[in-house]
Amino acid sequence: MYPNRRPPHLSTFTRLHQRLHESGTFEKRSLDTGRHRQIRTPELEVAVLNIIEAQPETSTRKIAADLNTCTSTVWRILKEQQLYPYHIQRVQALLPSDFEPRMTFSQWFHQMNMENPFFCSKILFSDEASFSRDAIQNFHNRHIWAEENPHSVIESRHQYQFSVNVWIGIVDEHLIGPHFLPLRLTGESYFYFLQEELPPLLEHLPLQIRREMYYMHDGAPGHFSIDVRRYLNLNYENRWIGRGGPHFWPPRSPDLNPLDFCIWGYLKELVYATPVQDIEDLRNRIIASCDIIRNNPGIFQRIRGSMLRRINACITSQGGHFQHLLKNI
Repeated sequence: MYPNRRPPHLSTFTRLHQRLHESGTFEKRSLDTGRHRQIRTPELEVAVLNIIEAQPETSTRKIAADLNTCTSTVWRILKEQQLYPYHIQRVQALLPSDFEPRMTFSQWFHQMNMENPFFCSKILFSDEASFSRDAIQNFHNRHIWAEENPHSVIESRHQYQFSVNVWIGIVDEHLIGPHFLPLRLTGESYFYFLQEELPPLLEHLPLQIRREMYYMHDGAPGHFSIDVRRYLNLNYENRWIGRGGPHFWPPRSPDLNPLDFCIWGYLKELVYATPVQDIEDLRNRIIASCDIIRNNPGIFQRIRGSMLRRINACITSQGGHFQHLLKNI
């Protein structure tokens, strides 16, 4: 009679059989089943909004439990009031004394870029990061789609541990490195790196870039030794950025360093795509992943664009946190 009608699912017949077996009828029992529906009242809406105003981080489930209503009702009330759940951002903690140096650096950077639109391409941004066997895993959005639960696990907290200290730099359209430094970076070992190991890493750069290049590093203790500052003053006269340098790098400002706000996260995502076996495997993955980043079309241009937006946002926020301004610039 109904050739185009979709046949009922197997579970439909299972439920009918169970209902007939338990009650002797196919009719649904509608009395005393489920949760009693609560009538939505203006008082309930006011109560929900008052809780949200007092505790913006509370969950809809807790509100529903406190007010003895259903979660969907709370959701509808909040949606009608044009309230939406936003993720909380984690940012570097700043001291009151950090605002002025961040503002000064951003204004200087902005002025230099106004005088020369290619100024950002002349800076060798550099940084070091530690890579260990266990990556920092974010399981919030990690799922495995399957017909049945595969009970997949990821091993961590291995008894046998290893790690490497990696230096990377980016300038213009070039990624320099990776170069493996001692695990404990001292002023002496960093001075040796600048004097003996960095020049060969820069040999493939065009001569014009090396002549005009600024060198940037953060305020790590190993970067602040007298020998390091003397070397930079001699080889990058008035063209280096760092603690104690001609252009002061503001402390606690990873949001202004392209290595921190872009490269390290991307690199670790590639390196830790699958479990690391040993230290040699870790080194090889870092090298291979750097090649992937190096060959990513347009990545350095996008990083420079992000850097300039961050500089402008830092000026707008008077040296404070500016992540909330980036989408509007």
